[in-house]
Amino acid sequence: MTSVHDAQRVGVIADAQNLYHSAQSLYSQKVDYGKLLEKAVQDRDLVRAIAYVIRADSPDEESFFQALRDIGFETRVKDIKTFPDGSQKADWDVGMSLDAVTLADHVDVLVLATGDGDFSRLCRHLRHEGVRTEVMGFGPSVAEELEAAATTFVDMDERQETFLL
Repeated sequence: MTSVHDAQRVGVIADAQNLYHSAQSLYSQKVDYGKLLEKAVQDRDLVRAIAYVIRADSPDEESFFQALRDIGFETRVKDIKTFPDGSQKADWDVGMSLDAVTLADHVDVLVLATGDGDFSRLCRHLRHEGVRTEVMGFGPSVAEELEAAATTFVDMDERQETFLL
């Protein structure tokens, strides 16, 4: 695997729900997505940045979605589903994985901002295909198997002053 250098083409996939819940449960704060994108790209060539969000009809969500777009993220929005028993679900795992595999032919590096261990298999697949995988997440909420599957891991917990608002 190659190391970080400025000629690399980078794709960024941000699991906004995972990051939101991690930042809220660990620090009662919000993520600074501008800094996240800046640190993910590191002066390399950004090909695409996609943030995956859930529409839950909360008051500030549309302004949050617009702020993500203003920063440079494309947004993928999914409505939360409520089932007859009252339970709710909204999950981007398949969509994120498909976009990552599609991006793999166009990037040297894929930065995956999440702590979800379900993406460990995706990391292993991308690495097998020759794509450097960099995972960014808040250490205490990052699955060990995801960290182990990535080429590198950036523990956002160690730089809270950078990654939290």
